[in-house]
Amino acid sequence: MEKIKIILGICVFALIVSTGWQIASCEFHNYLLKDDLKDVAAMGGSRIGLAAPMSDADLRAAVIRKAREQDIHITADQILVRRTGSQEDPVVFLSAKYKARVWMPGFALVFHYTATSKS
Repeated sequence: MEKIKIILGICVFALIVSTGWQIASCEFHNYLLKDDLKDVAAMGGSRIGLAAPMSDADLRAAVIRKAREQDIHITADQILVRRTGSQEDPVVFLSAKYKARVWMPGFALVFHYTATSKS
């Protein structure tokens, strides 16, 4: 009976560690995507005149590319591009809504994330 309790305790502990690891990984990748969105929204050299401003489609493609680097699967319709400011001082806001699944034996937990370029 004592051995069964030890084995059961080890299994529960392993399940908790596995789930915690998956959740921490999702949170970490969301943090990295937020950082990448800030970089993409800054549009590199366009503010200082070295490059032409990117179109909305180009911005969405860049966000999808950055998300794939983090193993986040999103489509163009999950990305919001909003432009404000003047022609001389443009401000670009990016937002990406997506879901991440954490797999457990028998079911999956679904977490909803919204990564934005806002500080």
